[in-house]
Amino acid sequence: DVVRPADANETAHAWRTILEHTDRPAGLALTRQKLPTLDRGDGLASAEGVSRGGYVLADASDGRPEVIVIATGSEVHLALEARETLEAEGTPTRVVSMPCVEWFEAQDEAYKQEVLPPSVRARVSVEAGVALGWRRYVGDAGESVSLEHFGASADYKTLFQQFGITAERVVAAAHASLINAGVHGAGRGETTGN
Repeated sequence: DVVRPADANETAHAWRTILEHTDRPAGLALTRQKLPTLDRGDGLASAEGVSRGGYVLADASDGRPEVIVIATGSEVHLALEARETLEAEGTPTRVVSMPCVEWFEAQDEAYKQEVLPPSVRARVSVEAGVALGWRRYVGDAGESVSLEHFGASADYKTLFQQFGITAERVVAAAHASLINAGVHGAGRGETTGN
């Protein structure tokens, strides 16, 4: 199991879950970035959801997302920042923290569909890594904000800016995914009327 927690609280819950799994190895992939601990009292879900591998960290303001942003590790902060922009534009946005794909895949189908409803086709994955594994979660209308090459050396802020691992890029990817999914009026909260 590979686990990329988003903050100190997710790390604590991930560690506890790893200790409960005595049948297989696990690796914690932690960042050197100075990430804040997420304020869970600010409309964010408890970090206990980490034990399920992926969970709804921040739901759409009306509870009915038009786009889902799935992020892992330090990139969860970018997803939350992008959500603020998208919501301000009128696009109900859900952020899913996915610290461990293996744990998420072990959940029953009902839970997975609760977190990632099939009816919401506009999706964006965010990880400063290759996008290959995210295709099954973003689907045919989805977009990935990713890093498809390695070897650059600089501080993370410089690299993220240079390679487009930014909240602005996540917002642009969400707009593209909304269009791909056939949701009209991307950025204004308007949907197709049937």
